[in-house]
Amino acid sequence: MKTVITLGRQLGSNGRVIGRALAEKLGYKFYDKDLIARVAKESGLSENLFNEMDENPTSSLLYSLVMGVQSSKGLYYHYNDMLNGDNLFRMQADLIKKIAQEGPCIIVGRCADYILRENPYLIKLFLYADAESRVNTLVQRNNMDIKEARGAVHKADKRRSNYYNFYTNSEWGNVNNYHLCMDTTALPQEECVEYLYNYIRMREAGFKED
Repeated sequence: MKTVITLGRQLGSNGRVIGRALAEKLGYKFYDKDLIARVAKESGLSENLFNEMDENPTSSLLYSLVMGVQSSKGLYYHYNDMLNGDNLFRMQADLIKKIAQEGPCIIVGRCADYILRENPYLIKLFLYADAESRVNTLVQRNNMDIKEARGAVHKADKRRSNYYNFYTNSEWGNVNNYHLCMDTTALPQEECVEYLYNYIRMREAGFKED
């Protein structure tokens, strides 16, 4: 069975850490930043292009270019004669669909829940936390001061929301878009992982085999 778990998360919710631990417990592959590297490698484009686009909507990109951009392989890549945020997003979406067919996995962010919305083995999760907890997490984890951490939380929410809303015409963080939303401050981290693990196993029990 090719279960695909998509994981939306707020900055400072420890969503990535919980997601990686969950993938290890399930024995599933985990895709986050390494997804960008794979897109770049398969397209022949510089990874920097995708890093610049990472969860940013087209309107915020400064490199919307007509024709081609020189790739890391010294070639010019044309995607419908236009290389911009929309087409970079399509490349990423194509890879996400391909990954979903390769085997069980967890994919973090990047509108994967929307891209894979017709997949019968899709489980959509969203992890969040209260503002104070998120700020404190960044202060401790990234050695930020409180003002800097608050700014980072606000900026990340706006960036991720704009990106998701732009490409899905839906609302990032809206409970109606996910199968399960979890406040990661409600339980210790290990118990969050255990709870999600049990939830996923129960959902999988109801899936029909190929």
